[in-house]
Amino acid sequence: MDENRNFNNDDFIENPKEYEEDVVEEPDEVEASEEESFHEDEFTTEKIESEEYIIPNDIYIGREDKGEEENQAKEKKRKSFRGSLISYIALALVASLVGGIGSIYIGPILYGNLLPNPNNSQYVSSTPINIVPNDDINTVSAVAKKAMSSVVGITTVEVQQLPFPFFSSQELEGVGSGVIVDSNGYILTNSHVVADGRAKSVNVLFENGDEKPGTVLWNDSLLDLAIVKVDATNLPVADLGDSDDLEVGEIVVAIGNPLGLEFQRTVTAGIISGLHRSIRVNNNVIEDLIQTDASINNGNSGGPLLNSKGEVIGINTAKIKSAEGLGFSIPINQAKAIVEEVIEHGKYQTVVMGITGASVVDYQRTFGVRLPVESGVVLIQIHEDTPAQEAGLLIGDIITKIDDVPIENMNQLKKTLYKYKQGDKATLTINRTNTVLEIEIEFTHIK
Repeated sequence: MDENRNFNNDDFIENPKEYEEDVVEEPDEVEASEEESFHEDEFTTEKIESEEYIIPNDIYIGREDKGEEENQAKEKKRKSFRGSLISYIALALVASLVGGIGSIYIGPILYGNLLPNPNNSQYVSSTPINIVPNDDINTVSAVAKKAMSSVVGITTVEVQQLPFPFFSSQELEGVGSGVIVDSNGYILTNSHVVADGRAKSVNVLFENGDEKPGTVLWNDSLLDLAIVKVDATNLPVADLGDSDDLEVGEIVVAIGNPLGLEFQRTVTAGIISGLHRSIRVNNNVIEDLIQTDASINNGNSGGPLLNSKGEVIGINTAKIKSAEGLGFSIPINQAKAIVEEVIEHGKYQTVVMGITGASVVDYQRTFGVRLPVESGVVLIQIHEDTPAQEAGLLIGDIITKIDDVPIENMNQLKKTLYKYKQGDKATLTINRTNTVLEIEIEFTHIK
């Protein structure tokens, strides 16, 4: 049953401003004012000439013929002033226009050639970088549309025995996710989603609303992987990608059932934040994981982590409880060989070496001794009639590599053996009494 395992995190270009000359607007006001004043004079003159006034006897008013000539002179002066004002306005407009053109076309030529350009930077990009903001949104949408039908919900019921003094049992329900890897009903998920094989019942919910009972064909708690089989055909199958060809920063999409079926097939997106991560969950160290900031919550376990092509590159397994944006997925390449074997034979059997061992760290702590290497597996027992005995391994040998894979503990050694099939050979790098040796071993036994 799923509880998406949570654990504590111990372990400018400057645009020139266009200035409008005040003189462009002010002359109109001045002209209007003068015209207005002129009209008022005309009105006053006409009014004076048309109205009759009583003139005191001691005051005499004389009119001379030159009054009309003076009025004509004033009119001529006003027109002359008006013409010169219009000329000033036209000149100001032309100057503004020339200045604007000069600042746009001539300024950039002067700057950087005759004058220092304050906007020049010493860093010049020779290759333009084009970013299209909608790419990520379109990618996520396309990935979700492609992979959604291959994602399933998994519900389980587990019978758990209560400790003393109750001496009774209780049924626990769990919810997780899975992904269809074969059209004939084979579904890949986490081992903890199916209670490490102890689930009393397993039900699989499909996108179209169908629900079918499932059977756990194989699971391994060290890898935290399991394969569930349902009686169905022509199911939509997810494309499997290559988890060995990943880079930090790639866009990834997670699909699952966070917090139960109420939010089933929720899509979250992020990037690959790290590769080859190791975490400790329930006294089990899971290694070589993909770290992502795509939101992963309880119920996402067993669901796929997809790349920008809509290919499954990981199976979501855990998150850090005390932090946001720290989720982890099992690389899909760890599951490919297992999936193929289970589909072909209905089960998966691993090769065995025939040894009992302990990590260098645990061995030194237990026996208080100092070994010549800092990591590896110390052989404590060699079983009879096994590949280890036939290869000539001895008690006390320290296995540090299997082919090119470094070995630090027994869990890592067991998981490395999943890559091999019966009849395969491998080269073991060992340290024997401070001497480095390479020994070939053939995996003739399986379990």
